[in-house]
Amino acid sequence: MRSLSIAVGLLFLECAASQQIWDIWQTTWDRSKLFTSLKPSTPINFTAPNVIGSADIQVDDDSTFQSVWGFGGSLTDSSALLLNNLKSNNSVNYWNLLNYLFSPTDGANAAGLSYIRVPLGASDFSASDYSFDDNSGDTSFNNFDINRAPSYLFSVLSDIRSVNSLIRIHVLPWSPPGWMKTSGSMNGGSLQSNLINNYATYLLKCLQGFNSKGFNVYAISIQNEPQNSNPTYPTATFTVAVEAQVGTALRSLMNQNGFSGTKIIGFEHNWDSASTYPVQLMQTAGSAFDGVSFHCYAGTVDEQDDFHSQFPTKEIYFTECSGTIGSDWWSDIKWYMTNLFTGSITHNAHSALMWNIVLDGNGNPKLPGTNSCGGSGCRPIATVNSDGSYSVNQEFYAMAQASKAILPRDVGGPWGKRIGVTVGGSLNWALNVGAYVTGRVSSSDWLRYSLVVLNLNDNQGGWNPTPVQTTIEFRGMQATYTFPVGVTTLWWYAPANSLNADDANQFEFYADVEGQQHKFDAL
Repeated sequence: MRSLSIAVGLLFLECAASQQIWDIWQTTWDRSKLFTSLKPSTPINFTAPNVIGSADIQVDDDSTFQSVWGFGGSLTDSSALLLNNLKSNNSVNYWNLLNYLFSPTDGANAAGLSYIRVPLGASDFSASDYSFDDNSGDTSFNNFDINRAPSYLFSVLSDIRSVNSLIRIHVLPWSPPGWMKTSGSMNGGSLQSNLINNYATYLLKCLQGFNSKGFNVYAISIQNEPQNSNPTYPTATFTVAVEAQVGTALRSLMNQNGFSGTKIIGFEHNWDSASTYPVQLMQTAGSAFDGVSFHCYAGTVDEQDDFHSQFPTKEIYFTECSGTIGSDWWSDIKWYMTNLFTGSITHNAHSALMWNIVLDGNGNPKLPGTNSCGGSGCRPIATVNSDGSYSVNQEFYAMAQASKAILPRDVGGPWGKRIGVTVGGSLNWALNVGAYVTGRVSSSDWLRYSLVVLNLNDNQGGWNPTPVQTTIEFRGMQATYTFPVGVTTLWWYAPANSLNADDANQFEFYADVEGQQHKFDAL
């Protein structure tokens, strides 16, 4: 019996010792590396443990959490317009940009952004106010027309999907049709209480409209920012009770009309209300809603836990934050990683999105007359210029680093899952780390283990960006890497069975089937 134990132990150590880090992507504070693929001339090996580094990353793959469905932004009318213009002016740049943003191909020089919000009707980034039925009193929606959205919205969305078939589409209105509201306008006001069921029918028709265009919708929300009423662009306030009633009616309609697999995501507003509005919404109509989503404009990311602690089986999504034109590049990267692209995921989100995918260099075009995105303006993920050129911004680099860690490794394979990670050592404060495991199509293939590491060590005794020599602990073995100040994504492969697991099937992974997520069983 003892010899068998020794043999099993030696076999385990042989497997562990063969784990190597070959793949590294990096963005540094000084922009000397911008989402750059680094292939070390010799692999970084996991070997027998030795003295720990100044920081010591301890990966715990026995602790698994939520799957991560990806990163992205909103395809507003303005974003679609500029992309469509780019396609007309410089089709080579158009396709280069779409591929750089969205291609999920393993090893490609691309971010693989894979989650897109699409407004239903006008937003603050549209040419004019419109809904899909602006005929006053048309409660049967005989005049509903999905083609009231600009045609380029659907053509650009189709092009994005041709680059990344894994794209999840999350639709939601900035306002009900104006005639359904107390204000009589898309701008400000709230839904009339006698039109709750009619509004649910309107949202069902939106789903059917997208379906008629060939798009399977992953999720729908009842209202963007239901606590915001602004008279200068499409907005509406919804009480918890009203959103709950609309959600309940919509869920029934969806189940009856072939949309039972489409999620309803509630709330869609700021962190600071995490313990109130979304909690009350689940208490009132939890059976109708699959989860809730958050924005960044008030509160802190850890407040997502206030919701999660009360409803741990409900899903959390982070769906909107906007950059500000003229803000500091490196400060933004640090904030985005800490709060959004590692932070919100650490606090149980399945996604993390920015606001506009594309705008021009001034944060335009916006809805005429809106006071939204005042001051210097909102910065998009990518800037498209009238001369047919484009550039990507700090939002892109931060998201791209995170996205590389969770994309499916194999065609048709599952998405990455968050796993346990802690940081020790004298400079543990200097590293912000997310850890993920990605399953494989074949059960004989090793799993991919990824780290996304932000080195914040830039200001000891004044401005002084300093690399951090780090050890990585995994299943009783150790690797060493020195992280520069910036963001580094790296990964290695290991067998499915972890050091303390009872069996090799400890992980449940999820893959995409016709735009929906399903439990994945390896071959």
